[in-house]
Amino acid sequence: MREVHVSKITETIKRLCIDTNYYLTDDIRQRFEEAKADEKFPIAQNILDILIENADIAKNEQRPMCQDTGMAIVFLEIGQEVHVVGGSLEDAIHEGVRQGYEEGYLRKSVVNDPIERINTKDNTPAIIYYNMIPGDTFKITVAPKGFGSENMSQLKMLRPADGVEGVKDFVLKVVKEAGPNPCPPIVVGVGIGGTFDKAAFLAKKALLRSTNERNEKPFYAELEKDLLEAINDLGIGPQGFGGRTTALAVNIETYGTHIAGLPVAVNINCHATRHGEAHI
Repeated sequence: MREVHVSKITETIKRLCIDTNYYLTDDIRQRFEEAKADEKFPIAQNILDILIENADIAKNEQRPMCQDTGMAIVFLEIGQEVHVVGGSLEDAIHEGVRQGYEEGYLRKSVVNDPIERINTKDNTPAIIYYNMIPGDTFKITVAPKGFGSENMSQLKMLRPADGVEGVKDFVLKVVKEAGPNPCPPIVVGVGIGGTFDKAAFLAKKALLRSTNERNEKPFYAELEKDLLEAINDLGIGPQGFGGRTTALAVNIETYGTHIAGLPVAVNINCHATRHGEAHI
């Protein structure tokens, strides 16, 4: 049995909250460079140049890439042979978010209640997902989620008869309705299957996958490719000014479902697609 002290969890989450807001991931930077090379529309090229410059300024000057530093989404993969010691795991997670948003000078955007709407002034509570796995590993992933993109997400309970064409039509509808609001070029997470809530989780989880990786099943890898092409044919373009680069990637995650259902969720991420992970 391996012990993990809550202080290590807090420190790791604090660092991830700051780093994910300051540093663009290598794969997204690569997508920007590729998109700029492929773009023929001058305004779109200029916007991509600005996004790259913005990322460089954030990195070099140690400041957030965007004023919306998001609500902290925390994913934990905890080995069954791990024993958390020194206090409450959940308290440690929230404390890490609290410290990260304070020390990193990150905007506090979370309110205590969806109706009362009093700012908690420390960006807590975080959204936490736990996954127990074999072994003694402890993996933390933090994904700050801005609501310009989160608000553009949708879920629909399709009928099984709608099939893959129904899935495609729904994904394209969601992206088209979103237009420039989620700060494209976007990454589109798609969850297919499970139940109402599971599909939404899958769509969120899909956004954690590198844009260099395709779904391990050839059918869904091809569907990701087809959807990306169809989305970029919409002509929304970077920041909505037109061009080929509306999306950088489409990531699909699936799960088994009921014979009577075909749940599909679309969770859109902005151009920054912030996330980072650490093993402790």
